[in-house]
Amino acid sequence: MDKYMQMAIREAQRGIHAGDGGPFGAIIVKDGMVVGRGHNQVLKRQNPTLHGEVVAIGQATRRLHTHDLSGCELYTTGEPCPMCLCACLWANIDRVYYGCTIADNARIGFRDERFDTLMGGRQALVNPSSNAEPYLVPLDRDACLALFDEYLSLNPKAY
Repeated sequence: MDKYMQMAIREAQRGIHAGDGGPFGAIIVKDGMVVGRGHNQVLKRQNPTLHGEVVAIGQATRRLHTHDLSGCELYTTGEPCPMCLCACLWANIDRVYYGCTIADNARIGFRDERFDTLMGGRQALVNPSSNAEPYLVPLDRDACLALFDEYLSLNPKAY
């Protein structure tokens, strides 16, 4: 398993066992160093925008003292929802590695696909810095599916 995805899974586990929100953890890496991390805090902080990716982006920008995360890669346990995907693009993150798919997110009660449909889908998305390479890259899905099963075993609050 990829070491950064493993970190994202551990970050998500911290959040789900604390009751902070869904099983979404994110790690941001620049030049081989972790510069940001976060997990879903929607329930804990009663803020629907505090997804793991957004929390990690906030930490990385504070740590690096810049709004521009060019040169960074993000690892996340679930394929980013449209809000998080746009946040990654606004932050100039070079590439996003994700575990579970949008369809997997739906299996545990999240409605990302509905918003994707409203926004026109993501099939046309390419890496902004290279049209030849994908921006969204699947990674370690089975390990992230196990995380989702762990989340479901906790009988989480639906939201």
